[in-house]
Amino acid sequence: MVNNFSWFRLLFVGLCLSLILSGCASNAPVYNIGEEPPNRHLVRKGDTLYSIAFRYRLDYKSLANINGIKQPYIIFPSQKLKLFGVTQAPAEDGAPGEGAKLAVKTGNKKSRPTPSPPRAVIGWRWPLDGKNIGSFSLSAPVNKGINIEGRQGGDVLAAADGVVVYAGGNLRGYGKLVIIKHNDIYLSAYGHNARILVKEGDTVKAGRKIAKVGKNSSNIRMLHFEIREKGIPKNPINYLPRR
Repeated sequence: MVNNFSWFRLLFVGLCLSLILSGCASNAPVYNIGEEPPNRHLVRKGDTLYSIAFRYRLDYKSLANINGIKQPYIIFPSQKLKLFGVTQAPAEDGAPGEGAKLAVKTGNKKSRPTPSPPRAVIGWRWPLDGKNIGSFSLSAPVNKGINIEGRQGGDVLAAADGVVVYAGGNLRGYGKLVIIKHNDIYLSAYGHNARILVKEGDTVKAGRKIAKVGKNSSNIRMLHFEIREKGIPKNPINYLPRR
């Protein structure tokens, strides 16, 4: 006969196995090139419509449209957003107008107004003075940008004029991340920072300090840099000046 202690032990082991198999629901989904995005996204504190669209390579205006979200694109923690049917190829992309709010609404705290970014990218520049230690690749192993070797205390610079549309650490695999919207077509992203020096809604000029160089998960001091054209990752080397 199994005594009460044995029953309790069996119950405890079964509960532990159940938790292990179910995984951690708070982790953000991993989404790679060639994979279909999930059907829904659960909004978390710190998410913006831009960061969600960036994660899944989607057009933020189409994402807002399908979910019935009107300007100024306010979303809420625990809100479920449909991803199915959102286009990856946006039509002409107008920036949020004056007073647009980019961040998740939390309580009575309001996001800063976001001015319109410039209409053209005038001259890309390198965001960091360092050696390219990770090349762009859309096949395994996937790297949706380039990795630039950095040094402790190094400055990460805006690669072109634009508006900061995300500044946070909510996208798994990017660490502390800054996303800048340059015009109707281009975004740039700066990952694995040690410290972020800008806020969402800031207008930045090319060469402005936006972050401090950090480390990736392998403890390598570097900047992960991406350029997205209509939501699609492009090889930054084709845009940056030769050096």
